[in-house]
Amino acid sequence: MNQETIKAFVSAGHGNLEQVKTMLSANPDLLDAAFEWREGDFETALQAASHVGQSAIALYLLEHGAKLEITTAAMLGDLASVKDFIAADSNAIRTRGAHGISLLVHAVISGHEELIRHLVTLGATEGASMAFNIAVDFADYAIVQFLLEQTKPDLQWKNMKGKTALDLARENNQADILSLLEGR
Repeated sequence: MNQETIKAFVSAGHGNLEQVKTMLSANPDLLDAAFEWREGDFETALQAASHVGQSAIALYLLEHGAKLEITTAAMLGDLASVKDFIAADSNAIRTRGAHGISLLVHAVISGHEELIRHLVTLGATEGASMAFNIAVDFADYAIVQFLLEQTKPDLQWKNMKGKTALDLARENNQADILSLLEGR
């Protein structure tokens, strides 16, 4: 299959549902096709949708036969499926999605507090700093507080835009989250 077509499909998986629908309709073999961004860094459209929180795209791909992965289940807040994956393989809590993005990050994208608590209780704390920044950016006080207390994220960690959690809280005028972060 043409690598540029696969790249376009995977890129669409990051946020263009109409393009995903059009391309998949024209070429059903794209469903599970993976593009290699860098050596060893493969990504499918479903994985793309999962690490950026595009639930509509993920659900569309699943409805059309894509295989559910634990990272997608976590992003969708599907606690039952995540529990099933872990029951089948206890090492599943260490699963990383495309670009090495951790299971915890995918769960935080869902905003599903019970799922996040469950994973952390089981030891899924890899990617805690990235997950924490996302929770701050989403202004989810309960999750921010929980992650701060339970995962000990690096508060100096910077996202792709060079922002720390404190920077994000200030930019978004999150007084309650600022009070948690200031002085730490």
